[in-house]
Amino acid sequence: MTLSPRLGLLATTAAAAALATLAACSPKTESAAPAASAPAPAAEAAAAAPKGPLKVAFAYVGPVGDGGWTYAHDQARKAVQAEFGDKIVTSFVEKVPEGADAERVFRDLVSQGNTLVFGTTFGYMEPMLKVAQDNPGVQFEHATGFKTAANMNTYDARTFQGAYLAGVIAGGMSKTGTVGVVASIPIPEVIRNINSFTLGAQSTNPKIKTRVVWVNEWFNPPKETEAAQSLIDGGADVLMQNTDSSAVLQTAEKNGKYGFGWDSDMTAYGPKAHLASAVINWTPYYKQAIEQALKGEVKGNQKTWWGVKEGAIDLVSISDKVPAELKAKVEAAKAGLKDGSLVIWKGPIRNQKGDEVLPAGKVADDAFLSGINFYVQGVEGNIPGAQ
Repeated sequence: MTLSPRLGLLATTAAAAALATLAACSPKTESAAPAASAPAPAAEAAAAAPKGPLKVAFAYVGPVGDGGWTYAHDQARKAVQAEFGDKIVTSFVEKVPEGADAERVFRDLVSQGNTLVFGTTFGYMEPMLKVAQDNPGVQFEHATGFKTAANMNTYDARTFQGAYLAGVIAGGMSKTGTVGVVASIPIPEVIRNINSFTLGAQSTNPKIKTRVVWVNEWFNPPKETEAAQSLIDGGADVLMQNTDSSAVLQTAEKNGKYGFGWDSDMTAYGPKAHLASAVINWTPYYKQAIEQALKGEVKGNQKTWWGVKEGAIDLVSISDKVPAELKAKVEAAKAGLKDGSLVIWKGPIRNQKGDEVLPAGKVADDAFLSGINFYVQGVEGNIPGAQ
């Protein structure tokens, strides 16, 4: 299959122009003290401890008010700003498309003296790597990617664990036996989440079926709404999404169906429909990265992938509509993920065609998980671009 990166949110000419304006001006800054005026010492190693407040910048692919992916990152930024106080100065630029525009923004953030820069979407990988190579005195952190450098690390959250936990509830709450997923981009991250949601649902209802509608964008509320409605019209009565807005949950609410929050707690967007929210907590990683930078102990070429065990993934705000026995199954699954007694991707697992992809007893390693390009049994339809 052809894998598409986490694509930019703003594809129109007007949006590109708006981004250019953003990149040309100073990003939004929050700090307990005035921003440091000294530029980043380009000749020094990225691991060197800062001489003044550490300037930390974040590039976001979406708006901070999306209620999902970018909102979760920005909540973590606010949390570390509050914790470290005047030791750091944080800033952010939102709605940064992937590609050449991202490279411009990264270079602008470096020119403003930031010595720790976070890029929060897959499609920033190549532009960030290029800017990192030109700025060895700056430490770069890239979310969801796989390429590293001496001054560039990658970090990610095991969102598939949250999807599995949501699936446990979905399988028990569905009356039609059909659940639905509004999917964004057909990359392993998203396919893995669809499959894990299905495996979780099958743990409570082995006959469950999952239908998928792809919107080929991360944040497009109208398209997400249309996709959710299509799934409901097709018989799905419990919906999940791997997109960045609350549109799917809101559509479920309007139709008297059930749904989940994704990336952040979305209870308020559809309280009657909301069953639970699979959330990401980026704070532990941001705290670690900032602590290392403040101590001058940063190491490059690192890859971090945290989940329930590390406090990066959770299923929260489980509705009172969910029966006690289902809640108990979720709590047991959480405990199992924490202590390692539950492994979601353990054979026997078969793909959509019935071919065995994991033999009985075999546990999928991270290389396997990172390259998933198939549906498991129970998922209907085709993956865009798959051969």
